[in-house]
Amino acid sequence: MQVAWFQHKITVLIMAQLSKDLQRYFFEESPGDPLTLANVLRLAGERTFGFLFVLLALPSALPVPAAGYALPFGLVLFLLAVQLLIGSKSPWLPGWIINRPIALSRLQAFVKHGIPWIRRIEGLTKPRLTPLCSSGPGRALISCAVALMALFMMVPVPGTNTLPAIGIFVTGLGLLHDDGAISLVGLAMCLIAAIFSVSILYGLFMGGTLLFSLNGQP
Repeated sequence: MQVAWFQHKITVLIMAQLSKDLQRYFFEESPGDPLTLANVLRLAGERTFGFLFVLLALPSALPVPAAGYALPFGLVLFLLAVQLLIGSKSPWLPGWIINRPIALSRLQAFVKHGIPWIRRIEGLTKPRLTPLCSSGPGRALISCAVALMALFMMVPVPGTNTLPAIGIFVTGLGLLHDDGAISLVGLAMCLIAAIFSVSILYGLFMGGTLLFSLNGQP
């Protein structure tokens, strides 16, 4: 029992590095300003897909203003999800995306608000239900959910950005730590976000149709 407990603690200490890496990179070192995704990819190392899912979903997932980030980051998340779906081991992004400058101060603000949430979830993570994060079918399910949520993030309608981003954020943390249980929670959030977003879009469509028909009446 003590050996198992000790092994679990060692695993948590090894894997719970994302918050520490972000703290060090964005606030203790000098990453350069402006920043690019190429810089961030070097920080990601071998954790690329899960790391990028978490980091790119973070601005829209937080209860802070993130105007202008949902569309470009949603596009990148969609491209990454498609690559994960087809079995890519490392991501490829066009030069105009990966070398696009991002204001360091804006990213620091998002990361500062996001680190406490990342630390809370990291404290719960451990390798479990790993086939969801490591097997082909499991990663296909995760990638399809992330791709769908990324599409909702890109819709310029209030209410369709935050919940999908939260779903990607939690699912990505589970993928990053090989924690299928956390990823399942994230997938459940993705399902709720899909239902909510579709309801908003359907309501807007029906409202627009009704207004159009009323305006068309003599």
